[in-house]
Amino acid sequence: MSYKSPLHQMTQDTPTCLWNDSASLQELSYSMEHGGVGATCNPVIVLGVLKKEISRWKPTILDLIEASPTATVDEIAWQLVKAVSVEAAALLKPVFDAQHGRNGRLSIQTDPRLFSDSQAIVRQAREFDRLAPNMIVKIPATAAGIEAIEAATYLGISINATVSFTLPQCVAVAEAVERGLQRREREGKSISMMGPVCTIMVGRLDDWLKLQADKLNLSVDPGYLEWAGVAVFKKTYQLFRERGYRLRLLSAAFRNHMHWSELIGGDLVISPPYAWQKRLNASDIEVRSRIEQPVAADVVEVLLKKFPDFARAYQENGLALSEFDSFGPTRRTLRQFVQACLELDALLLDYRVPNPD
Repeated sequence: MSYKSPLHQMTQDTPTCLWNDSASLQELSYSMEHGGVGATCNPVIVLGVLKKEISRWKPTILDLIEASPTATVDEIAWQLVKAVSVEAAALLKPVFDAQHGRNGRLSIQTDPRLFSDSQAIVRQAREFDRLAPNMIVKIPATAAGIEAIEAATYLGISINATVSFTLPQCVAVAEAVERGLQRREREGKSISMMGPVCTIMVGRLDDWLKLQADKLNLSVDPGYLEWAGVAVFKKTYQLFRERGYRLRLLSAAFRNHMHWSELIGGDLVISPPYAWQKRLNASDIEVRSRIEQPVAADVVEVLLKKFPDFARAYQENGLALSEFDSFGPTRRTLRQFVQACLELDALLLDYRVPNPD
């Protein structure tokens, strides 16, 4: 019997799918060799790709600048994001065709600076959806983003909700997707090739609670804080199954192996970056279903008692729609995403307006 890596074994023996948290062709090819059936692109990822593969992408950058002499640096940056995304989407297209749209998608992120403008988000989502038949568009789970998710779904655009850390956000996303799908169905429009997902950035919730522990001078078993995102994910997964929502959950923002190992066996997506895929494949962690195993009650109890923001994330009524944008991990992540846009612009400035020295 031939050897199967842990990730490949997961994709072959369980319903859990693997998507690559990068649009680098080298990294995506590795992921696909181990069962990967999807990928992600955004300014953060493109910035990383350029830093590692600038010689490969320099001709494309210069061609984009020459083709659009009046374009701003930011416009060139988004043209580059689209170019990287289209190339990765082409690599995944055979999977998309074989799996009838459920997988084989390239997840492209809308501009994080649009997070409060639902109409602008939808306009960009429509633009990105036209780039390739297997695009899935990332929309933030902000108050305006929820409105945009419903509108985009109604238009037949498969969405990936991002900047999402909590059960309340996921429920709002799922309900918005259902409203969009139901409107299409009532009008006789097809949904057969749509494949929406909702991301939970499990590691970013863990990160936030660790910051809160320092800020609030809290002392808890440090291992407990590694379970926060997993606990929210497992509870959300069970609720989604009970209610029959027609979208899958996706685990992202890896910080420890449990963001993979504890979710194996679910009809869901895990999306680790390349470095984490290498680590997981080199591990001896047993590949078996753990999604139905609840997080220890004493761990959840301590987190609920000590951390108000964990309670907000874990309880269905913990956050109102109007509070999504002010939630700490939301603000922190949006700021980091916007900063990546600015850093990408700065990198491209050297090509758009070369230093005279």
